[in-house]
Amino acid sequence: MGPHPAVAAIRHAVRGSISWLEPGDLVLVACSGGADSLALAAAVAFEAEYAGLRAGGVTVDHGLQQTSAEVAKQAVAAMSALGLDPVLCASASVASAGDSHYPGPEAAARSARYAALEQVARSCGAAAVLLGHTLDDQAETVLLGLARGSGPRSLSGMTARSGLYLRPLLGIRREQTKVACAALDLQPWEDPHNADPAFSRVKVRQDLLPAFEKALGPGVAQALARTADLLRADSDVLDEMATAQIERIGGIGAATAEGWPAEALAALPMAIRHRMLRAAALAAGCQPGALAMRHVVRMDELITSWRGQRWTDLPGAIRCERRYGRLLLTAALRSEDQGGRE
Repeated sequence: MGPHPAVAAIRHAVRGSISWLEPGDLVLVACSGGADSLALAAAVAFEAEYAGLRAGGVTVDHGLQQTSAEVAKQAVAAMSALGLDPVLCASASVASAGDSHYPGPEAAARSARYAALEQVARSCGAAAVLLGHTLDDQAETVLLGLARGSGPRSLSGMTARSGLYLRPLLGIRREQTKVACAALDLQPWEDPHNADPAFSRVKVRQDLLPAFEKALGPGVAQALARTADLLRADSDVLDEMATAQIERIGGIGAATAEGWPAEALAALPMAIRHRMLRAAALAAGCQPGALAMRHVVRMDELITSWRGQRWTDLPGAIRCERRYGRLLLTAALRSEDQGGRE
């Protein structure tokens, strides 16, 4: 008798995700102890042996709850019981509301978590870190992007493979991971933050998606995930075109050195130009989580709606100004008194 269908589906998803890795490579599962990541850890422990891979695990203690240390200890024990080795616990330094450029509680925890995971992966020489994001997480990400008026890249959601990170479960429903844990006699941890309506994602999960499905019928989450896939394919092509245009006008470094020619930028389609401006802002020092579409639009106005305005300030103390027909990004203090001039 084979495994439970939910267990088989998750194993199959993991098998496809790790198929490109070389025998002997180390993969780490990022596991909070919740159903999604615990079911993923069990599947990786099973599949890695057949693929000739070494499989370990890591849990991140954000220190945001009184019981966080105990929860991390339980996650370590659960991963060790599954046969993962090494199993590590990393501490995350989460920014607080009093810090400059605080991006909000969810974004701050996410940034700290990824920083901790990257540090552990580097220290272990891991070839990949597997994350337990599901199809439901993808649908929630798309809806949050729509609500915030985000651009197509944000609406493209999460990718199955992004640098160090693999997300095998983007085609798996959250309910399947819970069923898989029950079938394997695993006891997942229920994060109280996942039921706290103070978090935007929880509101989407508990209120918005159910309301959509009540009004439109089942299949909304799958449709949103398909939308993300389609938008990602389009965005990838546009990103490649934007990169080519950046090289044509002098490279990304020119934006903070001599500036990019405003006339050349104005001649480009808005979709390409906006991507170029975002790339320049990030290269100049803006944090991705803090740089919003409104900042890119204000940069663009220095090109397409020029009326002699001086500059626009960006997150991270970066200033974008138009100076002698060129768009230049500098540290705000360095350009404080120089103004934008034609």
